Amino acid sequence: MRFALDEAKCALDEGEIPIGCIVVCKNRIVARAHNLTETLCDVTAHAEMQAITAAANTLGGKYLTDCTLYVTVEPCPMCAGALGWAQLPRIVYGCDDPKRGYREYAPRALHPKTNVTGGTLSEECRQLMQDFFKERR
Repeated sequence: MRFALDEAKCALDEGEIPIGCIVVCKNRIVARAHNLTETLCDVTAHAEMQAITAAANTLGGKYLTDCTLYVTVEPCPMCAGALGWAQLPRIVYGCDDPKRGYREYAPRALHPKTNVTGGTLSEECRQLMQDFFKERR
């Protein structure tokens, strides 16, 4: 999760919402990503979407069945759906997203066998988000 937090800080430095993500396969980081929605003018350019694409390119296939995704904030329904299609067996996220998180709107979007762990370094992840939005308002 520390590497995902590093990605979130990169997003912050670029003026993006500070969400970072990594994909690990067999104890090796195969993808790093952060939000690029402002940079790319693309509402779908979330950290998870970028990481799925990068990992699939690195591994040479669309299914990430041997991977774990670490993301600093609970995935949204769109990202949860994409993670479900990519068949990730494990997802670890930092802080909850009670306003836009998948658990509120699409709790069955992930693959049925996906193991989800929430709350990893949650305070650090939450603080990064709160500080970002506090500055914007």
